[in-house]
Amino acid sequence: MEIGASLAQLELFASDPQKLSAFYASTFCLQTARDGDAMVCSSPGREVVLMPGEGGQLHRASFRFHAKTMLDAHRVTLLRRGVELVEHADEHFTLRDPEGRLITFRAPAPTLRLDADERLQARLQHFGVRTPSPEPLLDFYLDTVGFVLSDRVLDDDGNLTAAFLRTDSEHHSMAIFRAPMVRFDHFSCEAPNWERLRDWADHMAGVGVDLAWGIGRHGPGNDTFLMVQDMDGNMGEISSDLEVCAPDRPSGVWPHRQQTLNQWGVAIMRS
Repeated sequence: MEIGASLAQLELFASDPQKLSAFYASTFCLQTARDGDAMVCSSPGREVVLMPGEGGQLHRASFRFHAKTMLDAHRVTLLRRGVELVEHADEHFTLRDPEGRLITFRAPAPTLRLDADERLQARLQHFGVRTPSPEPLLDFYLDTVGFVLSDRVLDDDGNLTAAFLRTDSEHHSMAIFRAPMVRFDHFSCEAPNWERLRDWADHMAGVGVDLAWGIGRHGPGNDTFLMVQDMDGNMGEISSDLEVCAPDRPSGVWPHRQQTLNQWGVAIMRS
């Protein structure tokens, strides 16, 4: 059963937060504001905080529960499992994953109302990380944190090359990819439909940014997507029509090949 939380905010280390914030202001239509040494990049439904540090690393992913009672219940569950909470307050708590990322769970916020006529809508929906050791990281998020496995990708020897985990009914709020090094992979913002994805592609062309990948269609999740790449090597994605899963949906297995990651053509293979 899903824990009932959705991705709300990401904090990324950036080699040059101000320069990177200008890129996201242009591509993802984010308003930027300085917060000490960090840059906060936000628009309705999506927020990324850029902090000085080694570019290409995720500092924190924050999720919001759909109800305060669910937050409290999940806190109790984690404490019973012996999980160390590195931050702890009534409205939020934080744990650290085996590779040092902070995962914060928060109480619900007021319902966000997007303008139904806004052409470039998209809400922050999921993120992905790369690691040379995907199995222990997957086990941590499944067995300790309580995420649910939607799909996994296996190579010819049966080794895990990718996993897609959900925290609510949407196919994944986190993805894990096997790769030579530990680093951030991408974040994704979900557009309302295929037509809005097209508008985002036109927008990227209008601001002079080439697509790094796509437009395509993922196998796991069955969503259409496009990606751009920033100067730190992170990818930012706009997707649409992501699969919505029934609570009893069995996890799937996909072969490690380009057609799994992009049913329409060439894929970015992390390993």
